[in-house]
Amino acid sequence: MGTFLFVLLLALLILLFLRQHWSRRHLPPGPLALPLVGTFGAYRFWIHKDYISKHVKRYGNISTLTVGHRLLILLSGLKTVKEGMTSFPEEFSNRPDDPLLAALGKERGIIFSSGHTWKQQRHFGITSLRRLGLGKKSIEHQIEDAAQTLVEAFRQKKGQPFDPSFPVLNAVSNIISALSFGHPFAPEDENFQKLIQALNFVFNFTGNIFHLMYRFFPHLMNYLPGPHQKALASRELILSFAKQEIEKHKEFHALHEPQDFIDYYLLQMEKSRNDPDSTYSEENLVQCIWDFFFAGTETTMATLMWALLLLTNYPDIQEKIKKEIEDVFGFSGSISYQDRKKLPYTNAVIHEMQRVKYVLLVGVPRQSTKDVKMRGYLIPKGSIIIPDLRSVLLDPEQWETPEEFNPNHFLDKDGMFIEREEFLPFGIGVRTCVGQQLARIEIFIFLTSLLRAFCFQLPEGVKELNEAPVIKVTIYPHPYKFCAIPTKV
Repeated sequence: MGTFLFVLLLALLILLFLRQHWSRRHLPPGPLALPLVGTFGAYRFWIHKDYISKHVKRYGNISTLTVGHRLLILLSGLKTVKEGMTSFPEEFSNRPDDPLLAALGKERGIIFSSGHTWKQQRHFGITSLRRLGLGKKSIEHQIEDAAQTLVEAFRQKKGQPFDPSFPVLNAVSNIISALSFGHPFAPEDENFQKLIQALNFVFNFTGNIFHLMYRFFPHLMNYLPGPHQKALASRELILSFAKQEIEKHKEFHALHEPQDFIDYYLLQMEKSRNDPDSTYSEENLVQCIWDFFFAGTETTMATLMWALLLLTNYPDIQEKIKKEIEDVFGFSGSISYQDRKKLPYTNAVIHEMQRVKYVLLVGVPRQSTKDVKMRGYLIPKGSIIIPDLRSVLLDPEQWETPEEFNPNHFLDKDGMFIEREEFLPFGIGVRTCVGQQLARIEIFIFLTSLLRAFCFQLPEGVKELNEAPVIKVTIYPHPYKFCAIPTKV
């Protein structure tokens, strides 16, 4: 009887495999996918960046991976990514679920929502950021203040080796606090420190094996011990922090003179109270704030951590930037984001940092809303679309020395800055990063402020800071220490 059942089960698995193989004959090429399990290599996808490049070399710029029953369609190279993201704006506009990061469930906020909710929340997010002065001097003043606070934090180290990650996280998080809540927090504020620590834990948790298991088996993982439980508790602390700030705004509201994102959102809720199509709600407001903190803090912090490491490892490039800033502005007066046009070399270095040390493993995934034919292949409804932006930023057909830190990629023969179509760290298409302008201003002002104040050097006895990445969803450098030596004026 046992032998019969085994043979029957084996026959069923073979039939299932053959049926699956036949049903996928029109899909883009990819490795063998087993029933229930999927592609074994897909589970290495998130922890080995070299797996992706090897996969693309073997199967081409449009290929298939399978995780369980989920199809992952990987789009690589400039032409393929651009075609997929711009030729199918509606078809590839949805976002797949992430039960941990979509903190309030499906269809909330900006990052993890889809359809009407996403369109309305995204439009409001962009409009609000503009009203709050994005691209104008008002937001720059707040960023300049945060940059000076960061300068003081570095100065307190008195040239001794230190890890810059926590002061950088403090500074970047406070920009989001100022935009969301209308005010920054003192670095020593106890509640703010709890928020920073919670954010830090969620960032470090994202992309590890427990996160992936939680993503695919959330109901089971809720009952199991592990670091995901602390990540969930950290998530709840951040949400609670946002809810408390919303309650304060409701109590002392300034709806006729809105000062921050919460004010604008509460005013919009009031205006849309009788609109049956409105998605403006406190749940969406809380999720938007979570989105701002998660996306607006993590990637900017990772970019700045890579930037400080590269400047330390390449003292000749650091010196060129310092000289350009000194020649144009001297040692006093503020430098605005508009001034980047006067600093072509500095601007080129910042762009090259973001290119060569792109801070995401791939672009943020999409999900297809219907069956799509692309280059003769079928991309079924519900497939997860992964724009491989790293392949664009490191494409040997587009960049002279793709793996090297080379600011000349963004300079013409006369030393003037040039924009590059292949520079896509913020994505492409209808779901490009909402906060990309904010991030650009932050990175420019933080780095120019720090470079005016300090010379970054290796600690005594250290030959070079480790440039090998820590592979998660967000790509960070290994923890490091450096010396910030005050500039002699």
